[in-house]
Amino acid sequence: MENLRAEHLGSGREAEHWPKPTLPEYAFIGRSNVGKSSLINMLVGIHRLARVSGTPGRTRNVEHFRVEAHKGKGQAWMLADLPGYGFAKTSKAERATWLNMIRTYLRERENLQCVFLLVDVRHEPQQNDLDMIQWLGEEGIPFVILFTKSDKLKQPSIVSNVARFKRTLKKTWETLPHLIITSAESGKGRDELLAFIADVNSRWGA
Repeated sequence: MENLRAEHLGSGREAEHWPKPTLPEYAFIGRSNVGKSSLINMLVGIHRLARVSGTPGRTRNVEHFRVEAHKGKGQAWMLADLPGYGFAKTSKAERATWLNMIRTYLRERENLQCVFLLVDVRHEPQQNDLDMIQWLGEEGIPFVILFTKSDKLKQPSIVSNVARFKRTLKKTWETLPHLIITSAESGKGRDELLAFIADVNSRWGA
């Protein structure tokens, strides 16, 4: 599995603290403790790029990274690690601040190409995930659903849980969003995800 080259560009809650929007950008978002940092580290092949913690709610700002192939092949791109939502052990005021920051970023970040919304494949559809999916759709923001932690279940359970999620979405969506099953432990979904990013990058600036 080829590693990518990545560097941390900065951390901030407001646009003035974010890097200039000069590269195609992809945002990673999901419920607290969904495995976002682990998946980001697996994707780029750098163990400690994004901080992994057993305590939910550690990411407080938008964390930006620049990513490219070691040999410089293909378009460089930016990765944005957003705070997790649904973390109950923070104050309502803090959660409201995070949500406002996330929505401002998603609405106004002009170089944002796609949002990767992470969903834990082990659980039944969660309302705050469904609410985020609905909001992204209403705002017209492109997104892909990444099911995480597939290594924790046997294949029949994965198939069953994904099918249940699809049935729930079909209640409000005529065309389902793109879905990718992933595992930070096994690397499942990495090639598909990187191929998706490369395809979008190929049209950057066209």
